[in-house]
Amino acid sequence: QLQLVESGGGLVQPGGSLRLSCAASGFTLDRHVIGWFRQAPGKEREGVTCISRSGGTTNYADSVKGRFTISRDNAKNMVYLQMNSLKPEDTAIYYCAAYRTIQTMCNISRGRYDSWGQGTQVTVSS
Repeated sequence: QLQLVESGGGLVQPGGSLRLSCAASGFTLDRHVIGWFRQAPGKEREGVTCISRSGGTTNYADSVKGRFTISRDNAKNMVYLQMNSLKPEDTAIYYCAAYRTIQTMCNISRGRYDSWGQGTQVTVSS
């Protein structure tokens, strides 16, 4: 299975931006859908966004549409999450995850993913 490592989290003021990175190893990245999930204290892990194998299709949770952008660079085995206009409710541990597929679209449901990173903390506060 893929190994995934997130980085780039930190403390940012409301309205600010962060760029998270997910480094993948173990298998060819372009055979996998990649998703970003987040989990706040006391809440279940929720899907944020996903990106298809080639990057041609993306899906976003309503709460982040227009503010977050997922992208991937398969040649570098990297996936990114650009987060703009951050809100306090975006505070959570953010995880990248993957599943292998032959399809050209992505699924944001948590149960579909079988490889997970360790998470990186994002805190949005003044």
